[in-house]
Amino acid sequence: MMSGTIPWEDQQAFLAAFEEGSLSGAARRLGLAQPTVRSRIAALERRLGTVLFTRSANGLAATEHARSLADSARAMDRASELFGRVASAPAGEIAGTVRLSASEVVGIEVLPPILAKLQAAHPGIVIELSLSNATADLIEQEVDIAIRMHPPREGALVAKKIGVIELGLFAHEDYLARKGMPGTPADLAGHDIIGSDREPADMKFAAALLPGIARDCFKMRTDSHPAQIALARAGMGIAVMQRKIGLADRRLKAVLPDLLLPGLDTWIVTHEDLRRLPRVSVLFDHLVRELARYSRPVRSGQFDGKPAS
Repeated sequence: MMSGTIPWEDQQAFLAAFEEGSLSGAARRLGLAQPTVRSRIAALERRLGTVLFTRSANGLAATEHARSLADSARAMDRASELFGRVASAPAGEIAGTVRLSASEVVGIEVLPPILAKLQAAHPGIVIELSLSNATADLIEQEVDIAIRMHPPREGALVAKKIGVIELGLFAHEDYLARKGMPGTPADLAGHDIIGSDREPADMKFAAALLPGIARDCFKMRTDSHPAQIALARAGMGIAVMQRKIGLADRRLKAVLPDLLLPGLDTWIVTHEDLRRLPRVSVLFDHLVRELARYSRPVRSGQFDGKPAS
């Protein structure tokens, strides 16, 4: 039976231990001494009147009760982070922290010069850049703005479709000097293809891009898109990449440049409650302008605005 109010610091210690699987990992994550983390978890267990962790050979094993509390603790953690971002600048000022989510390739290859322009114009804005191919949760405000390659469905989100990012096949000039330039799509079967490894969504997308080129044809396999580009730059084979990335590297050459590949529909998305915050609005509009230049324009009649739920 719970007794008294639960301090947020104790909940943070619980969540860190739950996600890290050890007291030492939790201590490193929180920047605390290990005995401090242990005492906070012990205090939380006393208030709840239950055991949250048992010791195992691999560290801490969460009990069933601990597993039932994890989602609530994560929601509190996200709310605390959001509070910090919202409070990071006085109301009305174009300053403070904005958390931005993007895929690894966009974050590494595309965004740096775009964000540099924003920083020059608005030095008071601090960007937290979260790179992942997983979809960030905007409803729970895990991030403030997301660059997505699929349309949002949630009714509380505001979205702007900025265009289609074109894809193409590219290989290093040294690879093509060794293996020759494919003349037709059928010739790809005799080449070293760099492709996905195990990610189901990537495998499905690859099958749509290159029908007839199965996973067994991939001579180099990785689910990391930046790694695929790096392998192509090292002369390891032919890879699918965003056309502007490939064309910007003078040692990469377009392979089958007339082959029409499906593009990546791209949206800038934020929560409707955050859209009016000056720093969020400035970054949102800046991304729309700059990524619209990077992508192929939206055709008339394509989605643009607030999606239906």
